[in-house]
Amino acid sequence: MKTRFWQLLTLLTLASLLLAACGAGGSAAGDDAKVTSSGFVCPEPSPRMEVTSTELNLFVWTEYLPAEWKECFELVYGVKVNHDEYSSNEEMYAKLSSGGTNYDLIQPTDYIVSLMIRQGLLQKFDAAKLPNKANLDPNYLDFSFDPGNEYTLPYQAGTDALVYNADTVPNPPASWADLWNPEYAGRMVFLDDSRVTIGFTLLTLGYDPNTKDPAQLEEAKVKLLELIPNVKLFDSDSPKTALIGGDVDLGMTWTGEAFLAQQENPAIQFVYPTEGAILWQDNWAIPAGAPNLDAAYAWLNYTMQGDLFWLMLRDFPYTNPNAAALEYARVNDPELYNAYMDSPITNTPKEAIENGHRIDDVGDALPLYDQIWTEAKGGE
Repeated sequence: MKTRFWQLLTLLTLASLLLAACGAGGSAAGDDAKVTSSGFVCPEPSPRMEVTSTELNLFVWTEYLPAEWKECFELVYGVKVNHDEYSSNEEMYAKLSSGGTNYDLIQPTDYIVSLMIRQGLLQKFDAAKLPNKANLDPNYLDFSFDPGNEYTLPYQAGTDALVYNADTVPNPPASWADLWNPEYAGRMVFLDDSRVTIGFTLLTLGYDPNTKDPAQLEEAKVKLLELIPNVKLFDSDSPKTALIGGDVDLGMTWTGEAFLAQQENPAIQFVYPTEGAILWQDNWAIPAGAPNLDAAYAWLNYTMQGDLFWLMLRDFPYTNPNAAALEYARVNDPELYNAYMDSPITNTPKEAIENGHRIDDVGDALPLYDQIWTEAKGGE
């Protein structure tokens, strides 16, 4: 869920760090300090894990890792970090389920986790090797897709909701149903996400976004076939780019993309639809057969440190589940912290959460959803 945060803020932050000769990790830049190419002083691992692996292989969402994380991990552990990227859960799932991969960590979203567990694609964590799990907010743990967090740890959370440019859309959408308004045709950007798009279409019909009823899904397909031709762009890499550039005027997107777009253009607004936003959570998981387990556990603990995870507020401002990171930012970068806390986009209002919907694993109904998406997108 993705892309880089305020360029100016980053430059100012780095400049202040250099002037103070102090790392964002909070420790003085002494002779033995590990410093990244951006000038960030890497915090020491706490605790330091024993690692004999020489590399770590990540398979992650597009543009979803602070650059300093990779550099710092390589500097403090001497482990080469390789990473591939994907733009949808379905892309990630297809690659892992086909076999032949050697990834150590992946970032599945909630609804696909239970499917991957059921199919034996993920392995259970060794809880004793995750001391920094204590940094996580309990509100983001123990969801139904992974009770007890035996297989996953929260990475980022957020919502899918409506976005529009107030300067160019005089009659803004207030509901998912409004997206069918003919005046929006050819002006919209959508995430390239089958389950979310089918899910909100079901909501406009008064149905459960996770229904397994073939008749309801058929009705949703018919309605979706009316909408898809009106979408100008499907983009799960950087949907904010078209909004900022004026190529589109409205649509649906993730929390962080809307927040970043609004920093560039305050006229861009985020709206929680009356039928309820889609709630989601991305997670870390270790694939079955991961070759570098010691490096995977070291990475998880190191990046969960508050003095590293706070960088997500700077670069990828979704809803942050790391309590230690929020506290670190509050003390060390109050401007960044306050921007996050004061925004109803990143700091989701309670009523939006209560009115929201989660996308779940639909089991043997999944082929019906896949067929709907294939037919709908075939008519683009």
